[in-house]
Amino acid sequence: MRFKASIQNITTFTKLTASLASLGPIAWVRLNETEVRFTVIPEQGTQVWAVLSINAIFDDQYSIQSAADNVINLEVPLNSLQRALKSASQATAAHIRLTKKDGLPLLALTITTSTLSSTPHPTWGTARQQTGFDESESTIGEFGGGRERETVVTQEIPVRVLSPHQVDGLHEPRCREPDVHIMLPSLLQLKGISDRFTRLASGAKAVAAPKLEMAANMHGCLRLRINTDAMNISSVWTGLSNPELDPSQVEGGEEGVLEHPSTKMKRLGSADGKTEEGWAKVRIDGKDWGKVMSVGRLGGRVIACFCDDHALILYVYLSAEEEEGRDESVLTVSSPFNLRGVAC
Repeated sequence: MRFKASIQNITTFTKLTASLASLGPIAWVRLNETEVRFTVIPEQGTQVWAVLSINAIFDDQYSIQSAADNVINLEVPLNSLQRALKSASQATAAHIRLTKKDGLPLLALTITTSTLSSTPHPTWGTARQQTGFDESESTIGEFGGGRERETVVTQEIPVRVLSPHQVDGLHEPRCREPDVHIMLPSLLQLKGISDRFTRLASGAKAVAAPKLEMAANMHGCLRLRINTDAMNISSVWTGLSNPELDPSQVEGGEEGVLEHPSTKMKRLGSADGKTEEGWAKVRIDGKDWGKVMSVGRLGGRVIACFCDDHALILYVYLSAEEEEGRDESVLTVSSPFNLRGVAC
C-alpha cells in the first residue's frame, strides 16, 4: 500500500481542513486514482461529504497503489492535519505520503521553505513537533548558499488504515427532491447575521439552544428569522439566483423537470417575498449553523437545497466559476435539522 503526492494548493487544503475540523474531530479520507473524498459524520449535527478532484489539491506527482483496486481508506485526526498544514503556509514545496513509524501508520507532511541567511556551511538539527496525539521528532536540514537557506521539516500525523469492509456501510444521506434550490449570498455575511441573531436570543435567555428559521422560495428570496417570546427579527435577501434544472440530471428528463417539486413551488409566491406561499422552511440550531457557515472561507458558489420542514443540504463548490476541462470539486453539507437525528 503506497500513497505519495505533491501538494500544489496548500491554501485550499488548509481552509478545507479547518472547515471540516469545526464540524468534527475525525474525517474518513478515501483516496483513489481520480479523486479524494473527505467525510465527517459526527454523533450529532451536520454531516459533510466532500469530493475533490485530484488537481484541486495535488499536482501531477500523485501516486497511489493498493491491493483494493488502488483505493486507500484512512481515518485522519483533523486538528493534527490542520496544524501541520498551517505550518506549510509559506512553503516553497510540500509533499505528503503514507508511511509507518514503529509499525504504526502515519501521514508524513514534508515542507520545504527558503529563508535568507548568512550561514556559509550546511547545518543539521532536529525539531520536535506536536501532532496533537503524541510528540514526534522531525528532521531539519539547512543548506547554506550565500544568503539563501533551505529548510526541510517533516510533520507526522497518526492515522488509521481502514479495510474496505469497515467503510462499506458509509454512504451519503439520501433525501427527497428539494422543494427550493437557491444560490446563497456570501456565507461570511450570512454567518455574521446568524451569529448576531443567536447571541441576541441567548442574551435574552429565551431558550438554551436558539433555533433559527431559514426559508427560501423559487423567486430569489432568502429569509433568516428568529422568533421567540422575547423577540421576532428577520433579515431578507432578494434578487438571488435559482439555478435552472438540467433535464439530463433529472429523472424523466423534460417531463421530470415539469413535475419537479421546485417547478411547482415556482408557480407560487413572488419576487418581493411578501406572500407566505411558495416558501420552503427549516429550523436549525443556531450554534450548529454557525459551524456550518465556516465553509464560507473556501469561497466559491454555494447552492442551498430546501426540503420543506425536513432538511437543508448545501453544495459548496470550491471554484467560483467553472473552468473548461477541469473537474469540479464540491462539498455536500447535509443537515437533517428537523428530524431529531434521523438522517435524510
